[in-house]
Amino acid sequence: MTTDFTLTETLDSIAADQPLVNCVTNAVTVNDVANVTLYWGGLPVMSDDAREVDDMVAGAQGCLLNMGTVSEAGEEAMLTAGRAASEHGVPLVVDPVGVGATPTRDRVAERLVTELDPTVVKGNYGEISALAGADADVRGVESVGEYAAVAESAVSLARDTGAVVVASGETDVVATDAAAYEVESGDPMLGSVVGTGCMLGVTLATFAGALENIETAALAGTLAFGVAGEAAARGAFGDYEGPASYRTAFLDAVAGLGDVEHPDPDDRVTRVLDADA
Repeated sequence: MTTDFTLTETLDSIAADQPLVNCVTNAVTVNDVANVTLYWGGLPVMSDDAREVDDMVAGAQGCLLNMGTVSEAGEEAMLTAGRAASEHGVPLVVDPVGVGATPTRDRVAERLVTELDPTVVKGNYGEISALAGADADVRGVESVGEYAAVAESAVSLARDTGAVVVASGETDVVATDAAAYEVESGDPMLGSVVGTGCMLGVTLATFAGALENIETAALAGTLAFGVAGEAAARGAFGDYEGPASYRTAFLDAVAGLGDVEHPDPDDRVTRVLDADA
């Protein structure tokens, strides 16, 4: 994995390519997920109908499967979309929301990462730990436990799935089968807004749709998302009075991130685990 990129370059690539990202996602945050895709420079489409979802994914450059609200029809739509992504070489991001909370979500998540070929698996600390088979405490869709070994769990899951794994938390972790990296970005206010995890998932799908190197896409997307959260928190996109107005400022920050100063990725990304050492 390399930090030989700049956020300016990656944002320019997205703007130039305008990747179409098909999202099979949940009803709670669907509007924010669509807007974040658009604000990064991609084109969102939310097709989840069995009659067309495979055709839509075939013409897309990115695909997101989000388990936020699980149903039988939704499960089949995610599997159909995921198979189409693999068939047509479309980067596939799996967001196993709430895995570890119920046996149903455990079963669905297991199908998504074993029957499909995900490019990126993204979840919070608890979800990634649960999917890796480690101890986890997930209440509803929230990670509430302590996860001192989340980097090891992320590498283990990367080895099992062949995907790049992104574990979101106070410090985000991005892992391959060989190493794990901490990404220092973001602001506590992001945790006060419902759906920021879903928005990070589609951010990764959008970046993966525009960048050839999936590891770079995962690192750059994770870093850019956090930097947008920081910009909103310091008032670069307007004052806010609380979580609701912060949400608006954050969305504006995503749309306007190209106009603010960006950190050097080398100052924010640290290799914390070398699995081959």
